[in-house]
Amino acid sequence: MSAQNTRVLPYGPEAIAEAARLIGEGQIVAVPTETVYGLAADATNGEAVARIYEAKGRPSFNPLIVHVKDIGQARGIGRMEDAAEALARRYWPGPLTLVLPLLDGAPVAALVTAGLPTIALRMPAHPAMRDLLEAVGRPLAAPSANASGAISPTRADHVLSSLSGRIPLILDGGPTEHGLESTIVALTGGAPRLLRPGPIDLGLAPSGSGAIEAPGQLERHYAPARPLRLNALEAQVDEWLIGFGAVPGDSTLSASGDLIEAAAKLFEMLHEAGRQDRPRIAVAPIPDQGIGAAINDRLSRAAAPGR
Repeated sequence: MSAQNTRVLPYGPEAIAEAARLIGEGQIVAVPTETVYGLAADATNGEAVARIYEAKGRPSFNPLIVHVKDIGQARGIGRMEDAAEALARRYWPGPLTLVLPLLDGAPVAALVTAGLPTIALRMPAHPAMRDLLEAVGRPLAAPSANASGAISPTRADHVLSSLSGRIPLILDGGPTEHGLESTIVALTGGAPRLLRPGPIDLGLAPSGSGAIEAPGQLERHYAPARPLRLNALEAQVDEWLIGFGAVPGDSTLSASGDLIEAAAKLFEMLHEAGRQDRPRIAVAPIPDQGIGAAINDRLSRAAAPGR
């Protein structure tokens, strides 16, 4: 990615207006929450979400937490049953993330969920993030605003030292309150399950299926139920070919060879290929540079034996 000038503006109406403008253009901005600083993008825009991964240098496409302005917005994205409603009423706004079944037709990009049938939702309490959600009018995907593998940022200068030149704007709201990522609880059937401990103690022991369900877990991801062949220049007779650039395919990640577009469409194209009547899937070569490395990491995991 090309370097850009990273501005730091103190939190206030002018800064919120500028951040909302950038997000409306598909850009990403760093904003404080009560947990850590987040790297926010329009959760309905796949290319905007792809820029989060590009900026962070994230090695693979993990699901992201989507921040909502109110419970009504959450109800339009995830299935809020009684237990979820009760937790939301008690702890929202606040540092609690609920992993819920994703509603059919929910207005979020497939890249946000990493192709999973669930969605991680949180209503933040920090006034800067709440003002930004109100100004944008859309849900915001916002993982921690740091380069992948770096310590999570609790001050604007932490973000600047990690992401300077990679993002256009940082909103400086001072040090965060908790300095620890949100508690994550799964409500996908049966009793609530604690996927990640955090500031809110629900009295649950950590629990997980071993498959990735939320940020901060094992790097195991959605893979199609059919064999997947990589670096294919043409399809074999029983394959659905996902093209890229000069390799057209039956569908394409990006006819123009745009890696941001390819990242945004990756899970959508894998799902589409899995619905076809051909028993195998092939994918054209993807340049292993920039966000292309993340695409290839994801594809190599999806193609691994036993997945």
